[in-house]
Amino acid sequence: MSILFKKRRNVTLVPNYVVLILLTIFALGPLVVLGFNSLKDSAELGSNPLGPPKQMILENYPQAWEQGNFSTTIRNSAILVVGTVAGVLVFGGMAAYSLSRLKMRGSDALIIYLLVISTLPIQLFLVPLYSLWRNLGLLNNLFGLILIYIAVMSPFPIFLLRSYMLQLSPDFEDAARVDGANEWQILWKIVIPLSWPGFLTTGLVVALGVWNEFLLATVFLTNENLFTIATSYFQFTRRFGVDWSLTSAAAMFMIIPVLVLFLIFQKPFIEGLTQGGLKQ
Repeated sequence: MSILFKKRRNVTLVPNYVVLILLTIFALGPLVVLGFNSLKDSAELGSNPLGPPKQMILENYPQAWEQGNFSTTIRNSAILVVGTVAGVLVFGGMAAYSLSRLKMRGSDALIIYLLVISTLPIQLFLVPLYSLWRNLGLLNNLFGLILIYIAVMSPFPIFLLRSYMLQLSPDFEDAARVDGANEWQILWKIVIPLSWPGFLTTGLVVALGVWNEFLLATVFLTNENLFTIATSYFQFTRRFGVDWSLTSAAAMFMIIPVLVLFLIFQKPFIEGLTQGGLKQ
């Protein structure tokens, strides 16, 4: 009976493996093709757009690095990512703790407000926001753009962290209150250490969003010395054509840091997403 059960189980798992293999090919196929194309010249890319290169052109990478000014744009994007993630985790963490633990009056209305705001496109606010930032002298200012990113990207982290904190047992917090701890001490010494997978997940999601953001960066940053990595693709645009080999190499500069970051934090990232969605 056990042998028959194992055989039946193996047979039933075959469709699952087939689907997983197809999804893996679908996900990794474009990245592999992109890597191939980044090592070709324009002539070979036109005749062989999907296969491996017959002769690897490694010069595409330093040429793309220089033409896209990546030494500057990567630095600017890193500053935006670090500043935005820090701001979102600090303010979003405090907001999530208030909504999940303090039972403030009007918290339900605030959650609905955040939900509605998060569904509105940022294009609706560009004109008044641009005028306000110009009057405040925050145009062509990385700090000014960080403030916008924090405001735009905070709703989702607040929802995720709130859901994560709702799962935490209040026993530790009650014991801390008995020992005389105030709410700040409970948040920083108890809730945050217990919620670190949720904070890590939130930080990765926000970092990816800032790293890839294009619209706000092009509107509020017009100084070339402040361009972000997403705007580097302007350097590969020509009036009558595009060098796709260099563009593919530039795309690798943008993708590789994200892949490395995700592979390093893959397990806690998935854990934070799954646990954060169990309870609302």
